[in-house]
Amino acid sequence: MLRIDEILKEKGISNTEFAELIGVSVTSASAFKTGNIKPKFDTLVKIAEVLDVDIRQLFKPTLGGALLNGFVEYENEVYRIYSIADLENLLNIVKGNQ
Repeated sequence: MLRIDEILKEKGISNTEFAELIGVSVTSASAFKTGNIKPKFDTLVKIAEVLDVDIRQLFKPTLGGALLNGFVEYENEVYRIYSIADLENLLNIVKGNQ
């Protein structure tokens, strides 16, 4: 399942603007948002680029997992956060520095 509609709402991008940005018809863009059409990989790459997100952020988490993929900067260090364990480790670092 894709999060395109959710991301478009967050970024304030209309369906028409989205279609223009990725170079497809409004009908196709709408079908991508609803899941009626699955975009090809090259289209997914284009969508991620125009929405300025990591391609992984286009997908909803599976198996009941949380959507964690990113980086956090804390006290001039950058931490990768890909799992609950990564987040817990960072929280422990933050708590230890207080």
